[in-house]
Amino acid sequence: MKVLAINSSARKDGNTAILINTVLEELNKAGIETEMIQLAGNVIEPCKACWACGGQGNCVHRKDSFREVFEKMKEADGILLGSPVYSANVSANMQALLERAAVVADMNPGLFTHKGGAAVAAVRRGGAMQAVDTMNHFFLNHEMIVVGSTYWNMGYGQMPGDVQKDEEGLANMRNLGQNMSYLLNTLKSCE
Repeated sequence: MKVLAINSSARKDGNTAILINTVLEELNKAGIETEMIQLAGNVIEPCKACWACGGQGNCVHRKDSFREVFEKMKEADGILLGSPVYSANVSANMQALLERAAVVADMNPGLFTHKGGAAVAAVRRGGAMQAVDTMNHFFLNHEMIVVGSTYWNMGYGQMPGDVQKDEEGLANMRNLGQNMSYLLNTLKSCE
């Protein structure tokens, strides 16, 4: 089994990556393979609404790294999305990724059915619920099973590394990793 994590922060290895890595550590302890893609330095272009992806299983445009990321999303058993909160929602890169992925998945039904999905947000003050909700909507609209934890999947911090001071947030991330492991193992046993 494999979980693909996508970090849409403009800061590589910042607070969002710390939260994601905390979840991935728990998955690794359970023997689940993990990979994190960090979009820092890459720009995912928005969907062109050309509908050429129908029957293709991926976007037909090749100017950015979307196609490679989307292929890994399709191959994964679980997807962990992570975004910092910008303007009370996900980063522009996450929004573009979700929009393009949603159109490709809508035009090619069943690509994500019954995969596990979880979302995390790094936030300075407010907007984390909207960001998590945006990412969860992608999962729910594509027949994925959303993994939850003991509280909202967010960690507080402004400067890189600040989320390490949010003990409750980190504990929640560890629990999220354990819950995702449980879900993926349960789904595997049902095959």
